[in-house]
Amino acid sequence: MKPGIADNDRSFENLRNQMDGRIIPFGELARSALIVDAIYQGDRKGSAADDPLPRLLAVSNQGGFRYRGSLDDPTLVVLKTSLDDPDWPDALDRETGTFIYFGDNKKPGRGLHETRRFGNELLRRFFERLHAGDVGRRSIPPIFVFSGTGEQRDVRFLGLAVPGGPDIENFDDLVAVWRSSKSLRFQNYRARFTILDIAEVERAWINDLVQGRDPLERAPKAWSDWVLSGRCLPLKSVRSIEHRKRDEQIPAAYGDLAMVSAIHDFFRERPHDFERCAASLARMLIPDIVDVDVTRPSRDGGRDAIGRMKIGRGYSAVLVDFALEAKCYGIGNSVGVREMSRLISRLRHRQFGILVTTSFVDSQAYREIKEDQHPIVVVSAIDIVDILKSHGHGDADAVRRWLVTEF
Repeated sequence: MKPGIADNDRSFENLRNQMDGRIIPFGELARSALIVDAIYQGDRKGSAADDPLPRLLAVSNQGGFRYRGSLDDPTLVVLKTSLDDPDWPDALDRETGTFIYFGDNKKPGRGLHETRRFGNELLRRFFERLHAGDVGRRSIPPIFVFSGTGEQRDVRFLGLAVPGGPDIENFDDLVAVWRSSKSLRFQNYRARFTILDIAEVERAWINDLVQGRDPLERAPKAWSDWVLSGRCLPLKSVRSIEHRKRDEQIPAAYGDLAMVSAIHDFFRERPHDFERCAASLARMLIPDIVDVDVTRPSRDGGRDAIGRMKIGRGYSAVLVDFALEAKCYGIGNSVGVREMSRLISRLRHRQFGILVTTSFVDSQAYREIKEDQHPIVVVSAIDIVDILKSHGHGDADAVRRWLVTEF
């Protein structure tokens, strides 16, 4: 055996083991593939050079938008998100493969496309080319999506994305939304992408992109299919956990807990009024709800509200009835089997239920509704926070203003 061969074999085996373990150390980044949900470690020297993305994809070490090549003809683009900005709630729906990303005009003082890193201009061009059809798609570069992990500069690879998607309407894939800060109004983009069904991006293709070679020659099949035909195959993952534990229903961050506490305190002396708030939260969560009737406590037969949701469009649409139960509990008080059984017993044939609580559902009660396949949507404290953030109410003060205005 030639000297060094065995060492190289062991080195490759160590690399494969690290990749299988989903943590890739900083020293191996330059020859690593990109694996969905793997963590790519940054260096630990305490400077901007710790960022792992320059070694992984030869892009800069700053910003949410990073691209290689020119603005007119980028060879690859990186979207980096923290997933924890309350004002701009980027989000990945792992069940559908849809990724929502907000642009880089996050403060007043500039026009929509006048950002320093040209992120919003890139978004505009991507979706303009998407709507141009076959020719336009060929000029859209691969888009690699990463999130922070909370551990120094480490990042997690969320997947290879394309603008739009099979279930996303053209008028809703890129939208300019208004925000205000310090009494000044400004616009930013909300973009919808699809994470493609690609578990691993090979290093050989990454090297082709970095060196400006033909992006289709060694491209992953799902990406080349999209470029050539427009066929979009999302990476969908069915939830394996059937019921959420307490810690998965209650937010951990102090600011998020403060948002829930603001709601509980607002309705503490008049808990029945929380029913209207719960109905509004349900509408935010399910936009296809067409009406909700908050029933009177003395006549509701045990239901806090009843409503209808529309499935389909126009003359083909059907209305489905649901019953809603609202529980304005302190964060430490759970919704138990008794309360859940009360809602289940009042569901009529072909109805579903919605439970909205400022706390959490007891493990036994949650397990029973999942195991028995009761059609109940559970909206717990952490879900309320997500709903409110996605509608522009990003902290406790904003929630209080919303409560005073609406209720």
